[in-house]
Amino acid sequence: MEQAHSLLLNEDVCSRLGEDQRAEFVFKWLRFLKKLLPAIDRADLKQNQKRLVEQLLAVLTASPGPSTRLLLAYCLAQLYWVGDSFTSSLTVDRCNDIIRSRDDSPSFLPTRLAAVACLGAMFEQLGRLLISAFKETVANLLKALKSAESQGRYEIMLCIEKILKGLGVSALPCHRDIYKATRACLTDRSTAVRCAAAKCLLELQREAVFLWSTELENVASLCFRAFEGSNYDVRIAVSKLLGTLIASALEPRQAIAPRPGSRRSSLEEMMELLARGFLRGGAGFLRASSDMLKGASPVSRDVRVGITQACVVFMCTLRGVWLEAHFSSLLPLLMELVSHPRVTQSPSDAICCRRCVSFIMRASVGGLLGEKAQIAVAKEICLVIREQKRTIDAALCEGNVETRVSSLDMAASQHVLVCSLLELASILQALCSAAAPLLHDGSTGMLDTVISVLLHPSVSAQLAAAWCLRCVAVAVPAQAAVLLDRCSERLGALKSCPEAVAGYSAAVAALLGAVQHCPLGIPHAKGKVVMGLAEDLLRSAAQNSRISIQRAHGGWLLLSALITLGPTVVENHLPRMLLLWRCAFPQSIKELESELRRGDAFTWQVTLEGRSGALYAMKNLAMYCRDLLSDEVISRLLPLLSCAVALLTQLPSLVKSYGHQIKNALTVFRLRVYEILALLPPKSYEENLGTVLKQLLMDLTGTESTACNELNLLPPLCHSQDLALLGPALHDMDQHYIEEELHGGSSIGEGSLEYDPFTICEKGQEVPAPLPPATALIAAAVRLFAVIFPQLAAQQRSQVLGQFCECVKQLKGARQQAVHINVSAAFCCALKCVTLGRDTLAPEEVHKPGLSLLMGALESCNPLLRCAAAEGLARLAQALNDPSFTVSLFLMSFDKLKAARDAIMRMGHALALGALYRYLGGISSPQHLSACVGVLFTLSQDSTSPEVQTWALHSLSMVVDLAGPLYHSHVEASLPLVLRLLLSTPHTHVEVQQSLGRCLNALITSLGPDLQGEDVGVCALRTSCLVGCAVMQDSPDCLVQAQAIGCLQQLHMFSAQHVNLASLVPSLCGILLEYSVLVNLCSTYLSLRRAVVACLMQLAQREAMEVSAHAVALVKELPRRDNTQLDVTIKEVGLEGALFSLLDQESDLRLQQDIQETLVHVMASAAASELAHWLKLCKDVLSASSDSAGAAQMEINQEEDADWCDDSSAFRAKCESSGPFHSLRWSTRVFAVECVCRLVAQCESGDPAHFDMALAQEQRLHGSTDFLVLHLAELVRMAFMAATDHSEQLRLAGLEMLYVIIRKFASVPEPEFPGHVILEQYQANVGAALRPAFSADAPPDVTAKACQVCSAWITSGVVSDLSDLSRVHALLASSLLKVQAGRDVPNPLYNESTFTMETLAVLKAWAEVYIVAVQSTVQQENPAGWQEQQQEWGEEPRGAGGPTGAGLLKLVQGDLATLSRLWLAVLQDHALLTLPPHYANQLPVTGGSFYTAETVDQVRQHYCGAWAPILHATALWLKSTEFIMVDEGPANLSRPVTPTSMGQSTALASVKSPEDISTERLHLILGITVAFLCSPHSQNQMENITSCLHALQALLDVPWPRSKVGNDQALSVELLSVLHRLIVTRESPGIQQDVLELVRRVVYAAQEHIKEKRHSAEVDDGAAEKETVPEFGEGRDTGGLVPGKSLVFGALELCLCTLVRRLPRLSPQLAGNPTDQGGLVCTFSDVDCRLITSALGILSDLPSICSPEGSVSVLPTVLYLLLGVLRELVRGGGAGEAVLAPSALQALRTVVSSPMSRAEKSRAAWVGLLRSALTTLLECWDSVHGVGEVILLTALTIFLLCVSAEVTTVEPLRSRCIGKFQACLESKDPMVLSRSCQLLVSVFQGPAAVAGLFIQALGTRLVALLQQVEKSRPQSAAELQAALDGVRAVEALVFAAEETHRAPLVAVLLHILISFLLDENTLSSAPVASRSLHEYALQDLMRLGPQHSSVFRALMASAPHLKARLEAAIKGDQESVSAKATPPQVSGKKKPSIQLKSHFL
Repeated sequence: MEQAHSLLLNEDVCSRLGEDQRAEFVFKWLRFLKKLLPAIDRADLKQNQKRLVEQLLAVLTASPGPSTRLLLAYCLAQLYWVGDSFTSSLTVDRCNDIIRSRDDSPSFLPTRLAAVACLGAMFEQLGRLLISAFKETVANLLKALKSAESQGRYEIMLCIEKILKGLGVSALPCHRDIYKATRACLTDRSTAVRCAAAKCLLELQREAVFLWSTELENVASLCFRAFEGSNYDVRIAVSKLLGTLIASALEPRQAIAPRPGSRRSSLEEMMELLARGFLRGGAGFLRASSDMLKGASPVSRDVRVGITQACVVFMCTLRGVWLEAHFSSLLPLLMELVSHPRVTQSPSDAICCRRCVSFIMRASVGGLLGEKAQIAVAKEICLVIREQKRTIDAALCEGNVETRVSSLDMAASQHVLVCSLLELASILQALCSAAAPLLHDGSTGMLDTVISVLLHPSVSAQLAAAWCLRCVAVAVPAQAAVLLDRCSERLGALKSCPEAVAGYSAAVAALLGAVQHCPLGIPHAKGKVVMGLAEDLLRSAAQNSRISIQRAHGGWLLLSALITLGPTVVENHLPRMLLLWRCAFPQSIKELESELRRGDAFTWQVTLEGRSGALYAMKNLAMYCRDLLSDEVISRLLPLLSCAVALLTQLPSLVKSYGHQIKNALTVFRLRVYEILALLPPKSYEENLGTVLKQLLMDLTGTESTACNELNLLPPLCHSQDLALLGPALHDMDQHYIEEELHGGSSIGEGSLEYDPFTICEKGQEVPAPLPPATALIAAAVRLFAVIFPQLAAQQRSQVLGQFCECVKQLKGARQQAVHINVSAAFCCALKCVTLGRDTLAPEEVHKPGLSLLMGALESCNPLLRCAAAEGLARLAQALNDPSFTVSLFLMSFDKLKAARDAIMRMGHALALGALYRYLGGISSPQHLSACVGVLFTLSQDSTSPEVQTWALHSLSMVVDLAGPLYHSHVEASLPLVLRLLLSTPHTHVEVQQSLGRCLNALITSLGPDLQGEDVGVCALRTSCLVGCAVMQDSPDCLVQAQAIGCLQQLHMFSAQHVNLASLVPSLCGILLEYSVLVNLCSTYLSLRRAVVACLMQLAQREAMEVSAHAVALVKELPRRDNTQLDVTIKEVGLEGALFSLLDQESDLRLQQDIQETLVHVMASAAASELAHWLKLCKDVLSASSDSAGAAQMEINQEEDADWCDDSSAFRAKCESSGPFHSLRWSTRVFAVECVCRLVAQCESGDPAHFDMALAQEQRLHGSTDFLVLHLAELVRMAFMAATDHSEQLRLAGLEMLYVIIRKFASVPEPEFPGHVILEQYQANVGAALRPAFSADAPPDVTAKACQVCSAWITSGVVSDLSDLSRVHALLASSLLKVQAGRDVPNPLYNESTFTMETLAVLKAWAEVYIVAVQSTVQQENPAGWQEQQQEWGEEPRGAGGPTGAGLLKLVQGDLATLSRLWLAVLQDHALLTLPPHYANQLPVTGGSFYTAETVDQVRQHYCGAWAPILHATALWLKSTEFIMVDEGPANLSRPVTPTSMGQSTALASVKSPEDISTERLHLILGITVAFLCSPHSQNQMENITSCLHALQALLDVPWPRSKVGNDQALSVELLSVLHRLIVTRESPGIQQDVLELVRRVVYAAQEHIKEKRHSAEVDDGAAEKETVPEFGEGRDTGGLVPGKSLVFGALELCLCTLVRRLPRLSPQLAGNPTDQGGLVCTFSDVDCRLITSALGILSDLPSICSPEGSVSVLPTVLYLLLGVLRELVRGGGAGEAVLAPSALQALRTVVSSPMSRAEKSRAAWVGLLRSALTTLLECWDSVHGVGEVILLTALTIFLLCVSAEVTTVEPLRSRCIGKFQACLESKDPMVLSRSCQLLVSVFQGPAAVAGLFIQALGTRLVALLQQVEKSRPQSAAELQAALDGVRAVEALVFAAEETHRAPLVAVLLHILISFLLDENTLSSAPVASRSLHEYALQDLMRLGPQHSSVFRALMASAPHLKARLEAAIKGDQESVSAKATPPQVSGKKKPSIQLKSHFL
């Protein structure tokens, strides 16, 4: 690679290489040269230019390959452009000489083609510099064109195109000559030449005015002929030419020289020109006339499809503004195309033309016009429909005989109506809810117009009108019920009119089908109405023979549509349906036979129509209500199906009797039988299998139809990868809607709704296009055969397959091909079912005929049949699962490939090898792999047959992909082969290049991460891959370019550093901009755009910023001659703006999703640095609507009046058309809103300044960083714009965005106004945005979302004044009134479940407000504790200026009585709905308080989203009332019948006592909570858990429920069990703390219960028994604590779980683990400390709820855990000691001082356990110092003071305890010494038995310690405190001594205190601590002296020096006191005369 990287070609290296390596080396050099030339220094280039030109010309004459010659031409032209161009004419002459050469040998052809390519590139680059050689060159090329072969003609056309592009207007002299030569090429037999000629003419028309003026008709006729026999590429190229010419004629880009009588072309003339080709084709007049005389259609579908695309091109060229202005003129001209008699004679032609016109309107109106313009178009279409209907009505009038309409006029009218209605339906579907203004426009009367067409005599028009109504219902769901009522009413009133019955029944069925796409549904009662209509029609069908068929058809159509509503609706009507089915069929075979003997053709037609409809209804039952298809229902249907199957055998006799009159009805009947049987288990109709199979064989091999169905039957049976061999797939085309017309048997190409009106109720967004019955029958037969075949016996299978083979052999010609396709499809489909069902095909008798059948298909001339056969062969081997059979298949294919010379056979068997690999995972032995690869290598190099190459390379790609690691040994041979073929394959053989691309992709995937290596071999492989990608990128074929992009994407995945984004990204963006540096093609292929966006999406995941930068650089550096919209967009708003524009233009769902993901990735990486750019981009997108009613001004007067009109006036619309986007669709704007929400969420995890205005402003001053809070005004504005739009989807997105803004910014303070929050200034915005959502016509989902926003706004605390909240509160209050009014609305528009959704949203919002109101009240009562809790658990604080809790409560208080009843009703409903399925019979028959029985399944999700806040609010309300019943009568409600406190009737509730009602309420809340906490499973899981825990806490704060819980131990234990599971599975500290708080309350409830029982027992037993503690509590007499039944055990589990999770070494298993160093106390957070504190508090309370024996059982565990926590504290140290130590010591004190330790029955055990605990405590002292010593000493003191003396006074515990104190008194740490003295004070004052021991042991040491103070005076505060605490200890010792021994001790104390005194000289210079000690000692002496005066006098008398010292100290103290009493006079400031009333600091 490096040797090729030089300016000059390394000829030495090149000469040593072989031919293939030399070609690759030259290509690499040219690639490097291409990159080098634009950047090279011109001086260096000029020095080497001569030699470089010589080398390039040498390459030119060396027969370069196609890709090499493209690069060579580019480099040669670039060389002359960058360097000197003086010798360029010599090079041109040299190329001309080569072209003129008479050497016609194949070896010279590449050189000639290279010379042609070089001429084109040089003229394109140098332009007028070569003007002197222009004429000679063109003449030379045109002369060579006459004798050139296809490749030569192709290259010459491309060359002339480039010459024209380079010279521009200078090429004018040769325009006519070029035009004449190109005319012949435009109809060339080679499709590639046609494409090149079309591009040449397209370039020519830029300057050649005559092409679109005088020669326009001739060029148009030429294009029409070019369309004949064309492929997709030709149609794209020629249609672009023709469309551009038409556009130029209509809107000339340059002035035309005036001629006498000339005038500008009109739209009518241009459409007439296109219509001429559309109606007559490209043939001459005589030929067209002769074809018409013969009865054949003179126009091929290729021509019509091409003209259709040309129409779209010319409209797109003229852009949307032109279309909007001229659509009213264009529409009648388009309608003339479908109404012309030439296209209405044949149904298939009429359908084709309808689809063409529909495509023109959809592609133009849907792609070019904005929403406002589309509404105007819809009005124009309505006028056309109205005019057509008026004309037909007038012609059908009885009195108007002269104008009686003919059949041709009727056909023309129906086709115009169908096209108009379908386009109107598409517009409505695209506009969605934005179409509401159109529906309500009285001047248009759209609905009336469409409904009037339902009475049209044509079925096609009726069905189109019905479909249009369905789209109305989907777009505007509120219209569904209205239209259903209207059509049902008209159907009932006009059931005597055939047209009315047919039209209105189709409309009702279509509307019912729309319900599947309407989440809000329709009222359940509508189903009953439809059922009644269906029954009425079916029962009255026989009453009037004139309308029997219509009534029978309409009745079954309604029933079929009703079934699509699902099991909920159908379940109630199923018995009546079964009865109707029973009436439609004979009851027995005998009755059937009697039917056959009577009747006429009409009777049988009616009968078959009715039975076909009944069977379709059964089919829908099996599809949509599978759950209802029980064994019982099937058993009732089987006799009916048996009669239907029996009738199948009699169909031939009916055809013989009645002829073709009933043939279509018979076909439909067979189709329906096959469809329903295919959906039922074959075992159920096993008795009829023989009859069905016989009929299937007749249909598959019969003689009735010779139509070829391969495109209908075979594609589903082929693998999706293999279909690529047959050309671009339909779903990869933008024009697939009409391209399908060219595939005669495709599933949609020939389909139309009138073929099967029953499909109008099926689910789908596109209008159904069922196949003709005969075609659909074969497809149904194939599917049913696949279901039945696995059920047949082996002998039957063999016979059937043998019959298939024999039948194929006997037939010839088209009949044989059709039957071969049918039977092969049937067998392949059966094999697919067998393999999917893991069945087998044994025995061998079945293998042979099956293999014979597939082998015949594999060698068929039909490529699609070969693909299906290869797939079937692989599935056959998979089903047999016999290795020997598989090997035999491979060997057979090897042999045939080696021996065969037939291309078809080689193609089939080559594909078979790959298919076998696909399903069998490759061959286990490498030898077979080598043989297979060798055969495919050989076939892939057969250049004489490109088709064989294509199929062999495709198979090789599958082998590479599936062989896995086995293929690595073949990679080094495969890559050079692929690269050699890529370099040598002509660009006209694009199929070979596509297969090579698939091979290269598979090889890259096979190498995988190995491509990252840097050794020589890997570098060579990687270079080959990159070269291969570059070759494919240079290809002019879009699919090959897509393959190249896919390969580069794979390379980037495995080795990103070796993919050059600087070249890749511009090429990708160039394709999106319809501008590529490499090729001259536009991105017309959908698959290419998909590949580009998929690659950009992957690149954006890692290098988003780099990708965006390269895209912008491309547009800046490479300006185009014709800027496209995307081009301009990238210049203005970058790649992301272009992607938004592309997202709005694209209609492909997969591409839209990829674009959205790409934008998300780019935003995720660039949003932080380009926040303002992204927000402006989203705002521009959101504002880019034609009707910007949602755009509002933000200048709002904040002091508005309270009226709503002030808000609305402040939000007047303001049109913004100045942005880079125009008329974007609502879906694009919805995505923009979602992007803003993503931005907010992304900023939340970033810099805190995004949500802090003060911090953001500060940081903004010091840097250029941008923050979200600075754009809050724009965020609110965007949310308001979206929330007030016409589109309901955008309104929902806007409300969600508003909700996010409120949640995120509610607590952000306003720096300029302390005490206020930043959102407070947007009150009017929020109110105005919410108001429309509460209007009467607002959809329930919008209102429900708005309720959520209202709740968030009220509870956010943003608004400080309750009067300002009144507006939003009024909205919620109005909703509450609506809830109280109930669901009995006169004419409901939506399903009853929507009432439930809205009701629950309202009640949930009120619940959230009430919860925050109560919490605010608590906050005001205890602000410190509340703030601590908020910070502790990370809860979002409310706004700084929020209303007071009392104020919020005042808002709720007035409705609280109503709300509480409704909340309780909701909870009861939720409790019933969450019952397991086997309790379904307990649900109320009529439904609950807020749902009906029919909507049970739909409402569950609504209850799941709302119950938790309602539960919490209910619990808080019950807490506030303390379960005291208040007057809750119905008088408080707005409706007379409302749910009672428990949802029961008033009569029942009056019987119950208040106690019963309270108990039910308690159990309801407990039941819901425990049921949820057992298995939390909702979207808001953590929030719901928190709500449950808070609700239970609120309940247990009330005495009455606490007593209930305490009294029911089973309930308490169950609750603790659930809480234990919760704390184990949830890591949230907030939840864990809530759990522990709840456990504490449960334990407290048990304590209260036990205390009450003990107190009762004491009172009952009398005063004499009060000394003994009654044995209540857990454990009773035995002391046993049973797991699962013990409250104490459950609480212990919870505490242990909490403690061990944070202190792992508490676990006995981990206690001795040396590796466990992660649980040190020093790592504790505040949260951990508080959790441990809570757990310890619960532990300490457990013994109190035990009996004496039970306390003995639990005490060891409690003590172990408490002491374990202390041990970890003293070992680890850290920040947790300050919090944990007091709580642990307090818990220890509580335990050891428990009354159980003194109970008679447990005292002994307690003594022993406490001694053990004390021993454990003493053992914790090892290597503990400092604070740890203090903690342990405190714990030891607790033992000494709180336990009985017999625990601590025994040896050796006594000595060890004293020793610990003694050691602490000897500590050098003053803090330890101080605390020891303090604890000794407590000990000395404690029990006499303990105090005496410690006084005797430690008194002397304590005195000695104080005596040392005189020698070493305290120097610090800690030492001072230690000395003072020592004095207090000695003082306590004195007072603890007996009276007789107290005097000496007092003397000692006084002596010590006097020793602390300092003399006068020392005092002034002593440290502060010493002086303080002096003062404290003096004070103590003054206090103790009077108390012990005798001892004091004696001491003073015996020790004069002490007396003198004391007197001096007293004197000095008196002097200092007198000095302080006379302070110096200080001149103070004069007091100001004016006092401020407020302190502003």
